[in-house]
Amino acid sequence: MVATLPIRRGKSQASEQGFTLIELIIVMAIIGILVVIAIPNYTRAVQRAKEAVLKEDLHTMRTAIDSYTVDKEKAPQGLDDLVQAGYLKTIPVDPITGHNDTWITGQSDTLTDINETQGGIDDVHSGAQNLASDGTSYNTW
Repeated sequence: MVATLPIRRGKSQASEQGFTLIELIIVMAIIGILVVIAIPNYTRAVQRAKEAVLKEDLHTMRTAIDSYTVDKEKAPQGLDDLVQAGYLKTIPVDPITGHNDTWITGQSDTLTDINETQGGIDDVHSGAQNLASDGTSYNTW
């Protein structure tokens, strides 16, 4: 004997059409709240990442300047000298300004080594005028 299942016919058509307006509004409100919370965290994370890249680039360029000065017994006259001599592959892009030509170099006529024969650049800073997350200006780093 074959058993047959009863067919349900009691559901109304209105409940099968989709979500109600109230449900959609609640979902949109929840998504909006999550976005409002996430965007400031995202922008802070991006800013901290740019600052970390800037610190590392400054450290690399300062090390290259010092190495060039000791090896050549004279300070480089510009950042291009570091690239031409092979101490840097390229001049890095300032992550704050987005350009590689906004670096501020500190010139010095003072000889820092007894073997040094010519002064030149002895420091480098970012050209950005903005304030960092710690309240200092980027061009003082």
